[in-house]
Amino acid sequence: MSKIYRALVTSADRFVPSKLRPLWEHEAGKMGVFHCHVPHFQGLVLAGLGDLKRPVETLSIPQSVSLAATGIIWSRYSLVIIPKNYSLFAVNVFVAITSLYQISRAFKYQQSLKAKQTKEK
Repeated sequence: MSKIYRALVTSADRFVPSKLRPLWEHEAGKMGVFHCHVPHFQGLVLAGLGDLKRPVETLSIPQSVSLAATGIIWSRYSLVIIPKNYSLFAVNVFVAITSLYQISRAFKYQQSLKAKQTKEK
């Protein structure tokens, strides 16, 4: 895969306008360490969107807490490293937000179950 990627980048290199050269040649750019992982990060975003439709009964609070913590930790990391990786930051902020939302859904559901149990007694 990397040979194909490098061939594509090399062929596209001659078409980059001079105004965009600094962005194209930036250390976090086309050949940077994080650029090739963007499709994987986008998969996390799509998975998070899909999970928003999950029935609340199937949500796991411990799993959502660990996802939220991971999102928060990696968001911080992406802004500390040099060069800063804003795509990694955006994806992990999204993971943290969707996980926190899922935690709130699961917590509200569990509270409603407890309220129903106390009314029945």
